[in-house]
Amino acid sequence: MTTTTIDDRQVNELEQKFDPEMRFRPTWPPASTLLAALLIALSCFHYYTAGFGLLREATHRGVHLAFVLGLIFIVFGFRRTHGEAAVRSAWAPGGVPLVDWLLAVAVAVAVLYVPYVFDDLAFRVGNPTRLDVAMGSILLVLLLEATRRSMGWPLPLIAMAFMFYALAGPIFPGLLQHAGASWSQLVNHQYLTSQGIYGIAVGVVATYVFHFVLFGVLATRVGLGQLFLDVASAIAGRYAGGPAKVSVFGSAMFGMLSGSSVANAVTVGSLTIPAMIRVGYRREFAGAVEAAASTGGQITPPVLGAAAFLMIEFLALPYQTIIAAAVVPAFMHFFGVFMQVHFEAKRFGLRGLTADEMPRLRESLRLRWPTLIPLVLLIGILVSGRTPYLAAFSGITSCAIVGLTTGAGGEGVRHWSLLVALHAVLLVLAFGGIENEVVRVGLFAAAVVATPLLLKALDIKGRIGLRTLVEAFETGAKYALAVGAAAATVGIVIGVVTLTGVGFKLSTIITGAAQGVAGGMLSFLPGGLFDLKALTLLVALAMTGLVCILLGCGIPTTANYIIMVAVAAPTLVVLGVEPLVAHFFVFYYGVLADITPPVALAAYAAAGMAGSDPFKTGNMAFRLGMAKALVPFVFVFSPSLLLVAKGFNLTDFAITFVGCVVGVTLLAAALSKYLLSELQRWEQLLLACAALLLVAPGLPSGLTGLAIASPVFARQWLGRARAARAVA
Repeated sequence: MTTTTIDDRQVNELEQKFDPEMRFRPTWPPASTLLAALLIALSCFHYYTAGFGLLREATHRGVHLAFVLGLIFIVFGFRRTHGEAAVRSAWAPGGVPLVDWLLAVAVAVAVLYVPYVFDDLAFRVGNPTRLDVAMGSILLVLLLEATRRSMGWPLPLIAMAFMFYALAGPIFPGLLQHAGASWSQLVNHQYLTSQGIYGIAVGVVATYVFHFVLFGVLATRVGLGQLFLDVASAIAGRYAGGPAKVSVFGSAMFGMLSGSSVANAVTVGSLTIPAMIRVGYRREFAGAVEAAASTGGQITPPVLGAAAFLMIEFLALPYQTIIAAAVVPAFMHFFGVFMQVHFEAKRFGLRGLTADEMPRLRESLRLRWPTLIPLVLLIGILVSGRTPYLAAFSGITSCAIVGLTTGAGGEGVRHWSLLVALHAVLLVLAFGGIENEVVRVGLFAAAVVATPLLLKALDIKGRIGLRTLVEAFETGAKYALAVGAAAATVGIVIGVVTLTGVGFKLSTIITGAAQGVAGGMLSFLPGGLFDLKALTLLVALAMTGLVCILLGCGIPTTANYIIMVAVAAPTLVVLGVEPLVAHFFVFYYGVLADITPPVALAAYAAAGMAGSDPFKTGNMAFRLGMAKALVPFVFVFSPSLLLVAKGFNLTDFAITFVGCVVGVTLLAAALSKYLLSELQRWEQLLLACAALLLVAPGLPSGLTGLAIASPVFARQWLGRARAARAVA
């Protein structure tokens, strides 16, 4: 692995092959030139506003959405196939059919109509004109088509089902019945208010998510991802099953940059999966390890996935709180995968990496340590209480400075003064308290103009050039298109929920069903083991988790989270769950869908690289991710595990944390059929039962679990001692 490095072009090809959201249409001039210019303009718009002030809410969201939806009709073809042949025709200039150019313009005009065409929005809401309804109708139809092109049918179908519910309310039975809305009323609510398409989901993507996607792309380009993989190899590579452990550590660290499971899987997996197969792991297991570890990218601080930024708005909590709450559950996920990897390696006697196969950590740190500066700066600004978008602006700028002024081979060491000077300008912009915008923009512009001149004068060849920097801005915008469309489409769902009140009705239905099931279960359970309230909550959690997984089979995590927050989270809150805990529960189960067949995108991407059966790889990845399935139940019943939840108690945290660590270890052993030696069937069963009791919050259940597991411990220990004596 010493000479193996991340190939950005190879990674892009793998993402386009395995991630439907990355299957871009081939184009050539003039379409490719115009497309690149628009994508770079979109990135520059978000970069500038993050550093120098957002526009007013409606305008900012409108500009973002007009760019995103218009670009989708140019970037994505009508048919979503990988490697489609470019269409060369007078009716398709540059490979983009004329009808798609017209649709791009139409959707942009419809989006910008609200913030720019009229200023009397407050007087138009509730009383739309015919032109308002026409423009809103165009946007609704083209938004659904843009989402279908970039993500497939599931999310548009869900949105259309909700729209049908809003229009046909009187035909539904029981609690679901409502008066119904006319098409004009529906368009008014979805188009002219901030409760629909222009709602909180689009606002979060335009304000936070886009910037962190761009930061992740730039950080990878300057070499931070490669440094993480080198560090992971040095830490874990030499031990049994080394490449798989490198995959876990590398994915955990790479997850700090990328909130995408598929991007994480193809970037890290392009290096670790072949190495895992080479040392003897089965192909299905190699792909599953990378898939399971990569889904942790969306739950790993400090960047997390897009849903984390939505929590800021939904819960009105600072981002530092969200980061703190995510730390322990993220650790449990990676710890669970790591332990199964370890037991699998011990069971089959798999070797670690040799000294020749491992990178030289000291050399890697010498060449790449400057790439840590952007991440340290980003985390520092987040912790300081500044806005996430200012932190992202600083991180992106720092990536550009590091990439342009430091050489991959150490050539830039002679000119650290330039690196320091440019970062000083950045810190003045971020913390200097300069309120005059003209002065701030002038200082920034001067630095931008001076930097290329200084690089040329000092003959500094950085680890990236200006061309790569511009390309990263283009790529970052492309990566953000699909999530932008998804956010707007989910706005339709939220709009119907707020228009009809169906969220409260569904909460009542779910609560009633959970109570009915719980009441029936009580008659079969030993007396005193559960009370009705706790069992009702347990059933409601199981139902919510199942719906999250099923919903996640067709739509991305962010959309899944938003829908479940609108529909299911209120149910958990009614049952006494703290809002932060309820949101984390639906978030974690939405992420779990990335490794849950039949549609497990991360697992399928990893299977493609491993040359394994996708369904078997998905099943194996789900097994490896079992800790992620159990821990959400734990922190619902013991919120102290989230560190910042109300009622945090150090004693409760310690008991729950230790119980989870021991329980996850025993569950990993049971699933891997190995602890100190090969496990028999009865030992697997006892360890599985003990694991469930240990992860259940509370000292009595933990002690009971240890008692159940003690015969297994005894037999394993004696068997190992006997084997050691025989060898001696």
